[in-house]
Amino acid sequence: MANIKFGTDGWRAVVGKDFTEENVLIATRAIAKYIDETFGLDKKILIGYDPRNMAKEFGTLCAEELAKKGFNVLLSDKIIPTPVLAYNAKYYNACAIMFTASHNPPEYLGLKFIPDYAGPATDDITKKITSYLGEDIENNNNGKVETVDFSENYFNHIKKVIDFEKIKTLDKNIIFDGLHSATIGYFDKILDEYGIKHDSLNMNHDINFGGKMPEPKPPYINDLIEKVKETSNSIGFANDGDGDRFGVIDETGKWVLPDEIISMLLMHLKNNKHQDGVLVKTVGSSNLLNKIAQLNDVKVVETAVGFKHVGSAMREFKTLIGGEDSGGLSTGFHIPEKDGILANLLILEMLAYENKSLSQMLEELYNLAGKKYVKDRIDLKLENDNITKKILETFKNTEQVEDLTVKSKNKKDGVKLVFTDESWILVRPSGTEPLLRIYIEAESKEQISDMKVKIEKFYNKVLLG
Repeated sequence: MANIKFGTDGWRAVVGKDFTEENVLIATRAIAKYIDETFGLDKKILIGYDPRNMAKEFGTLCAEELAKKGFNVLLSDKIIPTPVLAYNAKYYNACAIMFTASHNPPEYLGLKFIPDYAGPATDDITKKITSYLGEDIENNNNGKVETVDFSENYFNHIKKVIDFEKIKTLDKNIIFDGLHSATIGYFDKILDEYGIKHDSLNMNHDINFGGKMPEPKPPYINDLIEKVKETSNSIGFANDGDGDRFGVIDETGKWVLPDEIISMLLMHLKNNKHQDGVLVKTVGSSNLLNKIAQLNDVKVVETAVGFKHVGSAMREFKTLIGGEDSGGLSTGFHIPEKDGILANLLILEMLAYENKSLSQMLEELYNLAGKKYVKDRIDLKLENDNITKKILETFKNTEQVEDLTVKSKNKKDGVKLVFTDESWILVRPSGTEPLLRIYIEAESKEQISDMKVKIEKFYNKVLLG
């Protein structure tokens, strides 16, 4: 049995190398045992797949194996975004398995287990599933596989929470870069249904995603950026391979940071839609979010990095909006899973309410905050896990990084050092390789560059020591 490891968002591997029929069956049987012991054989299981190579075939294999064990399985009749499948897990009170590798390179495939609460599986669940790898339950052949169109349940819900009539008043040229992803036939379809005009590109499903990474940010959406630049009064949207992340281009051709979008949507949800609840953000997200939440009298709940932690907090607290800086968000009136389609629609709705350009709203956002927030990241590749742990422990125990004095520490995920000038760094291990990720936030690019030099001097002393 190859190494099957459920990471921050399921198990992913290269197709034909570790992601094989044998290993998919091993993972499927482990999930079957978990569902049987937790819920019993009466629990429905939903299966979905994105456009990746062999995703449909492995999804069908998984469905047939679960039916042999006695489960009734609903298999998607077409490519489906992760959030659409997740919503249906809630609708059917079912568990779900999604075959995707999200924004990973095209040669990868993966599977993620979605419990009936419609959000990412928490660590206790994935640890239990992992403990069952190599085990099985008896075949009873009483189950069946039914092919289902899951889109209508999702659309019916979205129509209740998004004001499409308001979006129809928006005077913008909407451009959608399908990016060969799973949201083709979903985001564009619901716009078409309401007669909301839009232009589009890269609208065919492609197992190689047009030779690019299926990630909705530069440089992978340069086609969209150029299209927006040459189209007056426009806004551009894209989603990742399985549709749970969003990317937005303003009318100047600028990629708007997810933390900026979440900040603006927080105000939209509270002031225009009169929603309430907490903001759920990760420890790696910008302090811009904290500032905007404070100014709008919204409490902040901070989690470790990863939407499984955001989703868990969203189930615990009444939530206004939850999100992370990698491009995932959801709301309290939706599901505790990130949804790129919902994000796109909320942005359109916000622009219609505000009757302003996105760049104008961005300028007003920073004027409200009173200062700029600039972020960057260092990926520090190290020889082995022992060196990684040594440097991490040194950061955890220090009170000074060169001439930067530590004001406070946060150890929710690795260690976050907040300095006396309110700039900060977050040092956390990758979890999949001997790599430290060092996130940095300050008020300017110049300050970021200066901090990078000081951080490098600090950890080089440790490496040489």
